[in-house]
Amino acid sequence: MPAKYAKDTKTVKLVFDLFVSFACFGGKSAFMHKNLRTFIDSLKKENEIVEIAAEVDPYLEIAEIHRRVIESQGKALLFRNVNGSPFPVVTNLFGTNKRIDLAFGGRPLEFVRRAVEMVDILIPPKPRKLWEYRDMAMTALKLGTKKVGRAPVLESRQKEVDLEKLPLLQLWHEDGGHFITLPLVYTESPVSGKSNLGMYRIQRYDKTSTGMHWQIGKGGGFHYFEAEQQNKPLPVTIFLGGPPALILSAIAPLPEDVPELMLASLLAGSKISTVDNPVDGRHRLIAEAEFAICGNVAPHVRRPEGPFGDHYGYYSLTHDYPVFQADAVYHRKDAIYSATVVGKPRQEDFFIGDYLQELLSPLFPLVMPAVRDLWSYGETGFHSLAAAVVRERYGREALSAAFRILGEGQLTLTKFLLLTDTPQDLRDFKTLFEHILARVEWQRDLFIFSQTAFDTLDYASGKVNHGSKAIIMGLGDAKRDLAREVSGELPTGIKKALPFCGGCLVVEGTSYEEDEQLADRLAKSGKFDDWQVVILHDDVAFSESAEKFLWATWTRINPSTDIYAKEVTLKNNHIGYEAPIIIDARMKPWYPKEVEAREDIVKLVDQRWAEYFPNGRGKYPRIHADKRG
Repeated sequence: MPAKYAKDTKTVKLVFDLFVSFACFGGKSAFMHKNLRTFIDSLKKENEIVEIAAEVDPYLEIAEIHRRVIESQGKALLFRNVNGSPFPVVTNLFGTNKRIDLAFGGRPLEFVRRAVEMVDILIPPKPRKLWEYRDMAMTALKLGTKKVGRAPVLESRQKEVDLEKLPLLQLWHEDGGHFITLPLVYTESPVSGKSNLGMYRIQRYDKTSTGMHWQIGKGGGFHYFEAEQQNKPLPVTIFLGGPPALILSAIAPLPEDVPELMLASLLAGSKISTVDNPVDGRHRLIAEAEFAICGNVAPHVRRPEGPFGDHYGYYSLTHDYPVFQADAVYHRKDAIYSATVVGKPRQEDFFIGDYLQELLSPLFPLVMPAVRDLWSYGETGFHSLAAAVVRERYGREALSAAFRILGEGQLTLTKFLLLTDTPQDLRDFKTLFEHILARVEWQRDLFIFSQTAFDTLDYASGKVNHGSKAIIMGLGDAKRDLAREVSGELPTGIKKALPFCGGCLVVEGTSYEEDEQLADRLAKSGKFDDWQVVILHDDVAFSESAEKFLWATWTRINPSTDIYAKEVTLKNNHIGYEAPIIIDARMKPWYPKEVEAREDIVKLVDQRWAEYFPNGRGKYPRIHADKRG
């Protein structure tokens, strides 16, 4: 093969970017949903949505109803009568795999698989093969955006901006206020003009202003940085509703300069309709959106934002963030306000995140050739834990693959990475963890890196945006049999012990406040030398299921400060470890509180349950969804 056609990383990366930017479903593309209305109609036809006529409060009550329904894998909810607002609220649109399929269909997954196949066949290019894929190129012209003259989003405009008329939800009683939880935040770079559509929580301060929670590594935040460098305000438009594809595109971890509206049109199977803003010089508007809130974010202005009970299952704390000032609100005459509820996994964002992984995972080997499969665990908030099957064609290639993963886009925020070179079902965490523990060589296969970037919402390090990372590799053939039963007397400070899986023991110990050094003593005690990993928890019940274990373990640790070993050696500047490895996952004093519903709201919803669901009282649970061990 001529060298110029070699399948090197740069070539494949270029093809990948072109695919994401210009690809299409092909000649058989099917149009999905052009707006929220068509999706709701589809849900009605499939009996996948319940309309609630009883008056409900956007302060805590809607969120508590939603949490119970999603835990029981119930239907989408359309609240017709919302206290204090003329607009109905719809939630739980994507809370099951079936509704994800109704929203997006199978075409996106088919396209990605075909695109990967096309890369393999067309490098090097062959005219006959190119002709076989002509439909991919022909319909590329149908993607992107198109301008229309009239648009539903312009049917009404508030005479005076009043964000308090919109039924923003407060999800948890210690939240800093009411938030937009499904915002589509549109910005354009003041330097390049390139656009970004992201989803960043929006806290309402008053009738005209909100917080703008731009976390590190986010496209909108980069645009704001550029605007501040020029000492200019950044124009921002917040959309609500529209094609469901917009929501998925706003969340997707695309390369920085790839427009989300292009991916949205790919998912929707048609161009996204836009309309000129009636105010000169402002952003174009998504024609089929339910709401468009227009304004700007002034440079060098900050205001406290939060707390907010987020998808990690804890409160993210109050910090200073930029301030959005609204100067126009457009909406449909009969606009529907879409929202979601976040908290302890699994919530609605879990299903959206897993679908995105299924959609994009075939592309990873294109940009990272040594990576055969990759999965992030939604139970941990996605960034806390990921696992990969990698190639080990030469010594330590797996480690090179690990560095490649941790340097790719939003994967750079991954806190803990597990690797193996044997095909595994990465979604079956317990089996995967056993596989790795049977193979890991602790002296050479555990790496801990301090002083790294940390997800903004992860407080395990006690510092915002700063923490550490860890890699564990289990390669080759099994090297040991794994312990599976607890024997002997438990050491001082340990109340209970239960195996999570072969080689991994969960122990319940005294609190961190009472005994900070307990984990270090356990590692050196000799009591658990038969085990590869011991997780020190506040409650041994976290061992009872993979879902509980994943959430409570990986969201509560900072690798550089919470991992201990029986022995630690330094040789040739390499740190080696000896099992057992003790991971201290107890709650620390600086860690935010878990989110829990307020007891009076729990009782209120219990009492009113028959009002919400007069024709299906037994369909949904009456117990509070977040009373977990």
